[in-house]
Amino acid sequence: MSLGPVMLDLAGVELDAEEREILRHPAVGGVILFARNFEHPEQVAALTAAIHDLRDPHLLVAVDQEGGRVQRFREVFTRLPPAGRFGELSREHPVNARRAAHSVGWLMAAELRSVGVDFSFAPVLDLDRGLSQVIGDRAFAAGADRVTELALAWREGMQEAGMAAVGKHFPGHGSVAADSHAELPVDDRPFDDIEAEDLIPFERLIRHGLEAVMPAHVVYPQVDRTPAGFSAFWLRRILRERLGFQGVIFSDDLDMAAAAAGGGYAERAWSALEAGCDVLLVCNNRPAALEIIESLRGHDDPTAHLRCLRMHGRGGGPERARSHLEPRWQQALHAIEELEALNAPSLDL
Repeated sequence: MSLGPVMLDLAGVELDAEEREILRHPAVGGVILFARNFEHPEQVAALTAAIHDLRDPHLLVAVDQEGGRVQRFREVFTRLPPAGRFGELSREHPVNARRAAHSVGWLMAAELRSVGVDFSFAPVLDLDRGLSQVIGDRAFAAGADRVTELALAWREGMQEAGMAAVGKHFPGHGSVAADSHAELPVDDRPFDDIEAEDLIPFERLIRHGLEAVMPAHVVYPQVDRTPAGFSAFWLRRILRERLGFQGVIFSDDLDMAAAAAGGGYAERAWSALEAGCDVLLVCNNRPAALEIIESLRGHDDPTAHLRCLRMHGRGGGPERARSHLEPRWQQALHAIEELEALNAPSLDL
């Protein structure tokens, strides 16, 4: 059975009978996990195994595990620093910052792979302009070059742990104040400004083989009056044709307030697919998810299916019981300590 175009969420820490039936629907291709799905590593490993056992090829299992404010699995897992901390270190010690980003990217991915999660929606490639509270320190830095260097290092670490990367939020969410979870942000800059700044990290990571991209629920009216995730201009003409991107395009959550610009739920789904998305996220709204998968029952995109297969995790990650003995694990923890020291209060009076 092919992987379908919908990635949805689960209610709790184990699958119930209804969810097993839903996940066998041909329009479903993956599951995104949240904090409510996590109690401890052994439990979430059993949950991912149960999800993987339902289908062949197995459904994708993903989570938002960026670090800082956005880290769904916390208990027992290493508390990861926000991306902005790497940017702070980079101002004085760029080599150390790149080494730390590589090491912590590996750690994040290794911990998730050890419990069967295929990938995390990371890294954030937005530029921190000091305007967007929803982005803020989720971005590595304000400058495109620094974001690119640190994101490349982070992705290389993920790759070494057997995990594909997802760059977000294309073409850039950092220059708008509004939170797309609650309203539709508008970025009034012309295309030339966006291309000269925000597109640079995406372009360079794509050149290095970036596996997936997530567009922003943001409107850029001087370019296209449709939000980027529903825009064929942004996804097909710019991302696919101009930047040469060959990986998976994940929509941002179609239940977010900003996604309402795409119409009703089924209409949003078809609009996003027609614009160029391969996989649609529908989170925290079971009726909407059911409506969408039924509307897409006959949908078949062999090219998108092949792209999605590349998102499967490789290897199982280090055994958790022995992970603390690995030199790379210790290096990553040391890097986190160095990053945490940046915000330690000074004792100089």
